[in-house]
Amino acid sequence: MAKKKRIVIALGGNALGNTLPEQMKAVKITAKAIVDLIEEGCEVVVAHGNGPQVGMVNNAMIALTHEDKAQPNTPLSVCVAMSQAYIGYDLQNALQEELLNRGITNIPVATMITQVRVDADDPAFQAPSKPIGKFVDYKQAAQMERDFSYIMKEDAGRGYRRVVASPKPVEIIEIGTIRNMVESGDLVIACGGGGIPVIRQGNHLKGASAVIDKDFASCLLAKELDADFLIILTAVEKVALHYGTPEETWLDNVSVAEANQYIKEGHFAPGSMLPKVQAAVSFASSKPGRTALITLLENSRDAIQGKTGTTFHL
Repeated sequence: MAKKKRIVIALGGNALGNTLPEQMKAVKITAKAIVDLIEEGCEVVVAHGNGPQVGMVNNAMIALTHEDKAQPNTPLSVCVAMSQAYIGYDLQNALQEELLNRGITNIPVATMITQVRVDADDPAFQAPSKPIGKFVDYKQAAQMERDFSYIMKEDAGRGYRRVVASPKPVEIIEIGTIRNMVESGDLVIACGGGGIPVIRQGNHLKGASAVIDKDFASCLLAKELDADFLIILTAVEKVALHYGTPEETWLDNVSVAEANQYIKEGHFAPGSMLPKVQAAVSFASSKPGRTALITLLENSRDAIQGKTGTTFHL
């Protein structure tokens, strides 16, 4: 019997929606695409972003402190954990339902609340730049800085937002359990939102005021699980050079060397396509035979067959 292809699939925000009702609808579509891959004979592990969701949780926790002064502020790491749980709840139920609808009854689905260690000396902590939460005016921003020690920055004339660090993932704390679950045939949802950021202090794991890029965390997860494919889903079918210009050129198959040159030339926007390409390059270059893909959710099945998407290889 041929060994199944192991795939780590990194879901973007468009796969989850921006509100609870949107998420309920979005995960049903997402589940169909993921189960398509399972029907192709693939072993799938799911990671996902949490941008809108963790912002919503954070805002709700801040509102609670305003209603009840006895309530302490909720650390961002706890907000990430909350978002992992409720996204996982919807996603695993949608996946289980879709599997059963297709007569697949032997694949358990489970969400692993995942901690991801970051380095306390990561330079990102010295230059927080990742905005989270809602826009506020100057007075509210000053109060949040005073009450919660937040770092608030003005954002293009739209108001002020909290900014936090985005350090690189170093270690997936629960990787042993995730690996055991995958090896036993479970469909695992892990590293939600890039993982709960923690810093090791002896035997203690301390939550960090940070967010981890989900593409980098998914790349690390794929490496640790010895996956064959890392699929990074986004809002376009393929990666492009000169995106949005008359010289726009869509990329099909890209070598690691070519991709590094494109990165050096500045073709990909920071905070948008750049981390996706960097993660794809890191995975594809980590071991012979590993392939990274960037494409649309609905094209996942065609992408692993080489019919669409941008493929990264050694």
